Amino acid sequence: MTDNAVPLRARLAGGGTPKMEKWALKSETGLLRDVILGPSEPFRWLGEENAAYSSLVRDTMRKGRVFDKQLAMRQHREMVDAYQSAGVNCHFLPENEYTPYGVYARDSSFMTPYGAVICQLANPRRRGEYANALRFYLAHDIPVYDMVSAGNFEGGDFNMISDGAALIGYTDLRGEEVAARQVGGWFEREGWEIKYAPIDPFYVHIDLMVCMLNEHCAAVCLDTTEDDVVDWIKSKGIEIIPATFKETLALGCNVVALGKDRVLSTLGAGDLNAKMRANGFEVYDPDMTMFTWAGGGVHCMCQPLNRDAA
Repeated sequence: MTDNAVPLRARLAGGGTPKMEKWALKSETGLLRDVILGPSEPFRWLGEENAAYSSLVRDTMRKGRVFDKQLAMRQHREMVDAYQSAGVNCHFLPENEYTPYGVYARDSSFMTPYGAVICQLANPRRRGEYANALRFYLAHDIPVYDMVSAGNFEGGDFNMISDGAALIGYTDLRGEEVAARQVGGWFEREGWEIKYAPIDPFYVHIDLMVCMLNEHCAAVCLDTTEDDVVDWIKSKGIEIIPATFKETLALGCNVVALGKDRVLSTLGAGDLNAKMRANGFEVYDPDMTMFTWAGGGVHCMCQPLNRDAA
């Protein structure tokens, strides 16, 4: 079998993998045209089953918060309405009653210019989510770039900063260094610049601390992001709008660039939303508490599929 004929692996081992033809994804900031979202119907809180993997869930449990299914459905619909108002086509992963956290579509896979990477989730109750993602990509003729095999790695730890440059986080819980290095090595062989960011498991994923807003601007929690990572981001000519530590703990920094200086945020990120608006951004801010209290924000809930060049 030749190198480029391995089933479910579009990646060429030595680099030089061709980019997708039908879809385009060169950055996290170009005009977003198509997005993959998880289904809301199966969603419910896993509680104790998920507490070991998320400081956010542990906080929710300590505060005695209660899941409201109808409210969750309304909030998810408001998020979808925001995307559609911004002209984004919404595609949905298949429903699966056994994977209620499939609504967090960025955990089980992440998109690249070459196709999708299928991840390996840490929580045993969530590992089946890979199947929902894989079925979606196969049904839509989206190439599978490769599948993580070295250890735990989730999509929120792969953060495209610009075309050919990515920030890869790892906590050695949700994402393990050995798997982060496997993923990073693939892209280094494609000629990418990779910045590794070890973080404490308390912070879950790097996209809770760093999210791009447009080509030249990022929301960053300076209290939790290491100085070398901040300096690397700045070296790309990127201006930083700071998010507070308190907002970060409520997933306030976990936002989605929609293109044309528009951002999908949440109602709970009041301070960051005000700063973004003061810097000329149009901000969509639905209330998403049923999802943020369960450990994932709007960036965790989406998988950009098709963007114009930044």
